[in-house]
Amino acid sequence: MELMLQFGWGMMEHCRLLVRHWGGGTVILSPRDLSAQQMGTLAADLSSVGGSVLLDPQLYVPDGAHPRLIAHAFWPRRPDYWRDPNELSRVIDELLEANAACGTAQIICPSPFASIINDDSLQSVSGAIEELGRRGIGPDRILATLALSSDAIRNEDRAEMLSDAIEGWDVGGIYLIAEHPSGEYLVTDPMWVARTLDIVAGARLVGKTVVIGYCSHQMLVAASAGATAIASGSWLNVRKFSPTRFDPADEDEISRRATWYYAPHLLSEFKIPFLDIAWRLGQLPALQAPATIDGSFAAALFSGAQPTTVDFGESSAFRHYLHCLGQQVSTARQPTYQETTLEHERLLAAAETGLTALRRARIVSQDRGFLDAAAANSAALALLGATRGPILSREWTSI
Repeated sequence: MELMLQFGWGMMEHCRLLVRHWGGGTVILSPRDLSAQQMGTLAADLSSVGGSVLLDPQLYVPDGAHPRLIAHAFWPRRPDYWRDPNELSRVIDELLEANAACGTAQIICPSPFASIINDDSLQSVSGAIEELGRRGIGPDRILATLALSSDAIRNEDRAEMLSDAIEGWDVGGIYLIAEHPSGEYLVTDPMWVARTLDIVAGARLVGKTVVIGYCSHQMLVAASAGATAIASGSWLNVRKFSPTRFDPADEDEISRRATWYYAPHLLSEFKIPFLDIAWRLGQLPALQAPATIDGSFAAALFSGAQPTTVDFGESSAFRHYLHCLGQQVSTARQPTYQETTLEHERLLAAAETGLTALRRARIVSQDRGFLDAAAANSAALALLGATRGPILSREWTSI
């Protein structure tokens, strides 16, 4: 499994630095946060250091009016653009030009956010796929956007309809966008996690690659379903999807925020003042990232000084988070399905043990602790094993 960088506000230098640091990597460009010229410039910069880009059209709310989005030439002139052959054709032509300008190897085809899985929502996807096919774009170059509400994700009654549609689409892969229930950052609903894993596994088993967008570290579990890649970014609004992000009033990325430190072995983030408590109690080493994961972006916090007195700001926090997550993603998939699942269960158990010990010392991660999400992931893994485990075991080397 691979980590892609989900571009968000103010991430240009983070992307350049991390791709250079890693010697490669893929960034999913955001028209909401970049002009056409900026996308082309960033794509060229990343290519020069071994990176690549994809372009997310972000037509999730086609009747929206976000000023940066509607400035792009591909933005539809009517919200139900997929019902108008001429307008759909224009949108696809403009998107292909934008992709060509950025040098993308694959095309993410557009689709509106779907609150329910039905014929109309699936037609909006298949119509764009067919238009790309008419222009000679081969299936291997197409990623079909599947953007679903949390209710649509959880709806088992439409699961077969969805799986049949995915299997029938003439595409190489799926770009899965899954809204979190109740706006949670770390999802505590085990059925939502289970259904997300089932959608991924189903797509992989019919030969599609799957990139899951807008992820946090919770989606390390997707390796057990065979996910090809997950994408994450700096701010929370690129680690969890919400259609409100494409509302012009939603500019929360510029508001004041606390700085959080990610402890990857605990799957949790901590505000820096709680690291001060750990420092005073002699517990700070329990929060330090393992040497095999750490990229030295948070080294100052563990230099021996009081953590709140050292230079560790937003930029360092974001780079530390994404680097550590990238290392975790790279080892999340193991040679067999059983080993992959066991590895995630070990990670969950170690995180639960470590967090429980820290809590006894009153060192808490507040609303970014992983205990409740760990329970959801564990239950979802059990359900995946019961429903898809045997076939995933048999087909693992081919997905």
